[in-house]
Amino acid sequence: MKLFGLLSLVFCLWPLIGCSVITEGAKGVLGVSTKILEDGRKDAFRKIFDYDLSTTYGKVKEVLKISGCYIYAKSKDKSMIAVYVSESNTTPVGIFFTAVNRDATLVEISSPSPYAKELMTKQIIKGVMKGKSDAQEKTNSK
Repeated sequence: MKLFGLLSLVFCLWPLIGCSVITEGAKGVLGVSTKILEDGRKDAFRKIFDYDLSTTYGKVKEVLKISGCYIYAKSKDKSMIAVYVSESNTTPVGIFFTAVNRDATLVEISSPSPYAKELMTKQIIKGVMKGKSDAQEKTNSK
């Protein structure tokens, strides 16, 4: 009888508190919430890359895979990727993308861990710029 009462209460309150609150709470319990990363954007490392949004997103995603990060959430709609530093290190890091213009994208790297944020920033900058610096060297040597 108590279970029936609890279920009835949940169904009655569901429309009042909304799905997003329950969904975010469930994600937090499961360890996959991105809220802490979104809230930390104000303290994020920022870098503008000279690529359009789609290209930058793809390059960063490739760097993350090569780096051994575990991508646990991604959303092209929100223009973000959330990762754990590795499969064994579950420190969350969020990478957010904002188109500055047609040929430039702002990348923000957020994490509750200053170490993880710095580590991922270095890896992303080095990885994304690798192809660009190689092409610039070839152009400059001609």
